[in-house]
Amino acid sequence: MIKSVQKEKNRLRSRRRAAIRKYLSGSAERPRLAVFRSIKHIYAQIIDDSKGITLVSMSSKAKSFEAGDAKSKTEISAVVGEKLGEKALAAGIKRIAFDRAGYKYHGRVKALADGARKAGLEF
Repeated sequence: MIKSVQKEKNRLRSRRRAAIRKYLSGSAERPRLAVFRSIKHIYAQIIDDSKGITLVSMSSKAKSFEAGDAKSKTEISAVVGEKLGEKALAAGIKRIAFDRAGYKYHGRVKALADGARKAGLEF
């Protein structure tokens, strides 16, 4: 029973993700910030879809990641967003398009977006 509920949730999220990706695409002027949320970690990468390359990435699992005082997954997501924003600004990226990948815009996804905005990214 539980497996079928999880399969349905994943199916619906993949439908939402496909609908979002129909109109959202990253370019050289405005690359796409894609988010993936697992149970333990959060991953974010800035992608130029016209070339098909990842420009900058950061995750809570990266070797260079330091959480500092952050204890909860939401706080860690905000730190990931800040670190990603700093790396993006160092790479010369200021404006992005936010791709929430079918997740609701709240909790960890919103914290990551707010952290990226705090670092100086515009979206």
